[in-house]
Amino acid sequence: MISEDAQQHIDAYEFRSLIPSVRFGTASDRYAGWIGQIYSEEWRKGAKKRKRTLGGKKYDEQTVAVGSTAEYFEHFSTLEVDFTFYRALVDADNLPTNNYFVLQRYADAAPPDAQFVLKAPQQISARLLRRSGPNGLRYEDNPTLLDPELFLQSFVRPAELILGSRLIGIILEQEYQRKGSSVSNEENIVAFDHFFSVLPDIPQVHIELRSPHLLTPEYFAWLRHAGVGHVFSHWTWLPSIADQWNRSDQQSSAANKDLVCRLLIPHKMPYAKAYELAHPFDRVVKELSETPQAAAMIDETAGMAIESLNKGITPIIISNNRAWGNAPSLAQKVAARILEEMGDREVDKAPF
Repeated sequence: MISEDAQQHIDAYEFRSLIPSVRFGTASDRYAGWIGQIYSEEWRKGAKKRKRTLGGKKYDEQTVAVGSTAEYFEHFSTLEVDFTFYRALVDADNLPTNNYFVLQRYADAAPPDAQFVLKAPQQISARLLRRSGPNGLRYEDNPTLLDPELFLQSFVRPAELILGSRLIGIILEQEYQRKGSSVSNEENIVAFDHFFSVLPDIPQVHIELRSPHLLTPEYFAWLRHAGVGHVFSHWTWLPSIADQWNRSDQQSSAANKDLVCRLLIPHKMPYAKAYELAHPFDRVVKELSETPQAAAMIDETAGMAIESLNKGITPIIISNNRAWGNAPSLAQKVAARILEEMGDREVDKAPF
């Protein structure tokens, strides 16, 4: 049973102190579709349009200015920044890239208690890099895969300089690999182990592997040994949240006891299809939200969050538009489900 006061906070998208030790956030921000939810009407006037082609279809995307970050953090405690995945903060000549200056504007707009989770550049985490040319797209082996010096110089150190203690986590996302063309489980673990063994003390890192066959008991044992987090991701070809939670022995492997959960895309649904359904991200989409697997995603996320709290683990729940149609509404649903479950379980109660 949710109290009236708690429901009022959920209805107003006020997640910052709704549930003790649960951090709510979204994957990216600045969506004009969130005006009236997270952002006030004043941002509509300066919203910018950009064209995007995906899956052979064209879309108009509308975004609000970086200054809206201040309003974002009135509602959420944490923001996942993903534009850093596509370009590092510092280039090969040690010069700041455009992403450096954009992240600086975020830092300037965000309050002192803001929390950022950044995605590391794909030039560090991806095994294959997508290239375009006269003959179309091709994929090439990544020559800088898990390069620790490049990771520090081009990303970690400038991110720390910009955000300081507000940088609470880094996500290393590695793309889906078919089992027949993938590295072996042992090779995967050895590569990560070498990478982390030579890194100095840096903000907490969480790995998002999108290849189910690599999520083995040996891999999770290595994560615990190394103090590296696993990203519990609801994504196209990954096992369910509950399955991943069980594979992890129902614990966080992160040294700081944070647990990152990313609610991204319905299972077995391609990115382009989820995007098509969700666009322009301003409302809940029944084709995404009213399915058995959507209900399971909510229940499993809420259950994992409550079990985490009982074990002294801090859940960081990141909502994405493509999983629901509208990320703030997805956060509402997850928060409400956690509070409902709290009525039946022994756990720290919400302040309302």
